[in-house]
Amino acid sequence: MKKKALSILLAGTMVLSMTACGGSSSTGETADTTAATEETQTEEAATEETATQDTATEETATEASDTAAAPAGSIRLLNGKPEINDQLKELAELYKTETGAEVVIETIGGDTSAGDELKKMYQADNMPDIFVIEANQAATWDGMLADLAGEDWTNKTGFELVDDAMGTIGFPYTVEATALGYNADILSAAGVDPSSLTSPAAWQAACEAIDAKKDELGLTAVFAWCAEPTNLGWSSGTHVFGQYLDSGLKADDTTYIDLLNDGGQIDETRMKHFAEFVGMMNQYSDKDHLLVDGTYDEQVAGFKEGKFAFITQGNWCVTSPDDVSFEVGFAPYAFEDGMNTIIAGPPSYWVAYKDGNVDAAKAFFNWCAGDSAQNILVNKAGLVSPFDDCQYEATNPFYKSMKSYIDAGNYSGWHTMLKKDGLQNDTCQVFADYAKGSIASADEFVEKIGAVIKAYYAE
Repeated sequence: MKKKALSILLAGTMVLSMTACGGSSSTGETADTTAATEETQTEEAATEETATQDTATEETATEASDTAAAPAGSIRLLNGKPEINDQLKELAELYKTETGAEVVIETIGGDTSAGDELKKMYQADNMPDIFVIEANQAATWDGMLADLAGEDWTNKTGFELVDDAMGTIGFPYTVEATALGYNADILSAAGVDPSSLTSPAAWQAACEAIDAKKDELGLTAVFAWCAEPTNLGWSSGTHVFGQYLDSGLKADDTTYIDLLNDGGQIDETRMKHFAEFVGMMNQYSDKDHLLVDGTYDEQVAGFKEGKFAFITQGNWCVTSPDDVSFEVGFAPYAFEDGMNTIIAGPPSYWVAYKDGNVDAAKAFFNWCAGDSAQNILVNKAGLVSPFDDCQYEATNPFYKSMKSYIDAGNYSGWHTMLKKDGLQNDTCQVFADYAKGSIASADEFVEKIGAVIKAYYAE
């Protein structure tokens, strides 16, 4: 991996991190909450960005405040991914064994926002030494985060979070990616080479070839694509829309997010090409159900069962080799010729509170980038390592494909979360109308989404 510090304008993957939080439940001794199902987590993602999700329950808040009684000399880490709570506790135990230092893991998740809980902790003068943020939340903590520049771990990754004002502030503990996930067995049976899918023409030919063998292959449709706006608006309005912003670009290219944030402008030519690609997905999706009123669980289950060749999600939708009986990989949203990137980056970062035990936090970060911690994080927590020298391959079935793109430098930044808060709640309806046919063409899609975006930025 080529060494490159990603600035705050590169990443911002809040929704990705939240959608990756479905899975097993866990309880802890501090602020741990029960992990929600994948669908609950993904619904939370849509409301997390707009700051409209419900505040934590009184019980959760009480649990969080109880964590102030951490053992003397220890440091506290607030984790926002409840599905890896047990593994982080194991990590802390190993750290104490190897170094003698103690890390207390406090997990927030389920129906509780880590961001909301952090605000309460700050107001109560009960801040943890290490906590989790998404890149676009850095400004919230301006002046309150330690600069980690010069630490040993920064020489082993290109995914640290760098802020122009605060310096190197974010420790990346995993990398996640999104593009069009594919079932390699289906593509092979249809004679489609996924490496060829770098142009609209190649995609159209692939869809036609797979659709022609749909009955023979036992498929419901070519794409597991759902544009239902109420519960999956985060997916269309953020992840899929994010492809318009970043597909085909280098990770540090902010051309289209900058244009968007300059009063809600869009590049109409690029947006039309994108709309034509989405129109193709609409055509080859399950129009009888999934496309217009399906659920996340139905979308993912159908893909895992081999009923669809492609899925519009990321590596979080298939997390274990036991999930599928076929090889999976990623193909780019190539709505213009030559597009060959996936969107990849850390879903969130660990940061050190400036008024906490910074030296102990720095020592912990350096240890986490080493072999002992990487063994647990990759092999037991199922994360994808952001560190160049990690010897462990993630168990995630998408890992091989992700790594091939990242190693080749063919990955785009996650800029979709740097758009104006809540925009996805309006743009998702445009995707839904397009899927239902009330928007009849790519030109009309461009007109409608352009007007929606312009109006939202004018508010």
